[in-house]
Formats: sequence, C-alpha cells, structure tokens
Amino acid sequence: MDTTTSRPAGSRAVILCIEDEAELLSDLAEELTDAGYTVITAESGEQALSSLETTHPDLVLCDIGLPGLDGYGVLETLRGRHPDLAETPFLFLTALASPREIVQGKRAGADDYLVKPIDYDLMLATIEARLRQVNRIRARNDAVLEALRASVPHLASTGADAPTAGIRQVLDRLALGIALVDSQCRVLFANRAAHDMAAREDGLNIDARIWTDHAPTNTALNNLVREKCTPAPNDVEDLASLSVPRHSGQRDLMVLASALSDPAGATSRETAAVLFLSDPEQRPSLSRSTLCALFALTPTEAKIAAALAGGSRPADIAADLGIAPTTVAFHLRNLFQKTGTSRQADLVALLLVSPAAGAIE
Repeated sequence: MDTTTSRPAGSRAVILCIEDEAELLSDLAEELTDAGYTVITAESGEQALSSLETTHPDLVLCDIGLPGLDGYGVLETLRGRHPDLAETPFLFLTALASPREIVQGKRAGADDYLVKPIDYDLMLATIEARLRQVNRIRARNDAVLEALRASVPHLASTGADAPTAGIRQVLDRLALGIALVDSQCRVLFANRAAHDMAAREDGLNIDARIWTDHAPTNTALNNLVREKCTPAPNDVEDLASLSVPRHSGQRDLMVLASALSDPAGATSRETAAVLFLSDPEQRPSLSRSTLCALFALTPTEAKIAAALAGGSRPADIAADLGIAPTTVAFHLRNLFQKTGTSRQADLVALLLVSPAAGAIE
C-alpha cells in the first residue's frame, strides 16, 4: 500500500482507491493527486480494510472484481464495522454496467458507479459532487449545534428582557422537545414541548432533573448524559439515541443526545448535553420539498423520510407505497448516507429538528 502526497497534510480530502490492476491503480492515483487529493492505494479488499484501522478516508473508490474479498464484501464490511464512516461516499469501479449490477451495488449501500475505461473528467466531477454533499451535511449539523452552544450560557435567564428571550420564544414554538442538562441530568433549560411531554406523566419526567421511572431506561439515560458531558475529541458530532417506554403502551418517546460546551452553571471541566425529545404519537408534518432541498433527497426518499418521522415502520411504508420491503431498505441506506446518520432513531431525530419539521405542504 502506498500513500501519495504533494501538499501539506490535512489540507485536502483523503481518497482510498482500491484496484487490483497495478497500472490502472497508478493512473487513478496520479489523476487524483494532480486534482489535489491525498490518495491511499490498496491492491486488495483485505489491504484496504487493514488501512481503515489507521486512516479515515473522505471517499472510497473500489473495484468490484477484486480477488479474494470483492468490492461488495469491502462495502458490506466497511458499513458494518465502521459506523464512523457511515457518511463516507463509496463509489464502485466496474467494467460492467448492467442495471442488475447497479441495483445490487445500490442496495448494498454504494453511492455511485464509474464504468471502465474510466472517464477521468467524469470521475473527478462525481467525486467533487459527493464531497460537496458531505460537506453540506457536516456544515448544517455544525451550524445547528453551534447556534445552540452559543445560546447555552444565557438560556437560564428568565427575565422578559433577557438577551435570549427571543431565542427562548423560538424554541418554545418547536414541536420537538429540547432540554439542556448537566452531567447529573439537572435541567438548565427545557422548552415548552419538553415540559408538555413530561406533564403527561407517561414515561418522562422533568422537574429539577430529567428522569424516567423505568429503572433500566433511567440508568441508560444517566449514563448517556454523563457520556455526553465528558469532553472527548469531536464529541460535538457524536449523536446517540435512546427510547423511553411509556405506561400507556403508546410508542416509545425518542431521545437524541449530543454534547454542548460551556453550559450555564457548569464547571469549565465539563460540558452540557442537549437532548432532543420527540413523541411518535404527536409528530409534526415534514415538508417533502424542504427535505429534498436540505438533504439532496429524491422524491421517493423524501416520502420515506417523512413517513419514518411520522412514526411509520418500514414494513408499513412498503405497503403504503406499494413497493417491496427491500426497496424501502435500499432507500433507507441512501437516507443514512445523505443525512450522515447510521441508525433509524438518529435519522428520525435529525429530521425532526430540521427546518422541514412543522412545515405545511
């Protein structure tokens, strides 16, 4: 395996290129390096997976017809063993471009296909488009959390003339519950929707703390909050979800947690956690057109995303849309890729906090 560089490390995207034909691999590396990318090459699937132990590529180019572990095996292993690479675009290189092969690759989670002999202009344009998409996702998520982070030191203010009174009013209009808590689950701020969920006394409680009387879940909630209140590299992007059972037998409440720094009343050595709370029985509608614009979704992907956010199960969605469950699973994998999530609970929570939530079609 060889790493090719010509610019300072960290200044450009890293591409993992997997191809068993030595001459083609050399040509690909040269073209990508000339285009300004850092290139890591591998001549087999096993060698590529080994490189992932020490490398975090921004995009993967992979030949399908590799000896030993083929391209499908590489993709399946990467998606299964490396959830941190869930948003990393995966592009197949293939000498065959039959619809059957393309469908198989898409269902396995591939993002795109490049047909041999390689059109290098098309290859570079495809790579640029996929990396722009990932950057938009990261920038949007960072902006949402940064706005909340900037508000944290002031949200404990209660006066009508407080500088964040406008922010509090906006958060109170959201159908999504938002709670900021310290490492002991003490509530620094909770919007109206969060208090409304707790007022139903159906699984979730908010007073000085946020808690649930379902003991195993309460332990999991406390552990989750402590984890998010422990400083860690890149923790701001580390989302985790939890389901809260309800006494009524209705579908579980959903909690998505992330870390926020510098909370009001917290010490400088810890961070706050932000909890996004959603009720699958009382979810807002989502604008499919807004979802398409935000996440670059196809119309069918937007329909499935909106249905998931509305509490529908994949099997129900398949029946409602008149498509096979495997087709829903295929679109769900695309949704994970485009939204930068890796689990259905995280995807739904992200959709519910997006600007599409609450919009009217």
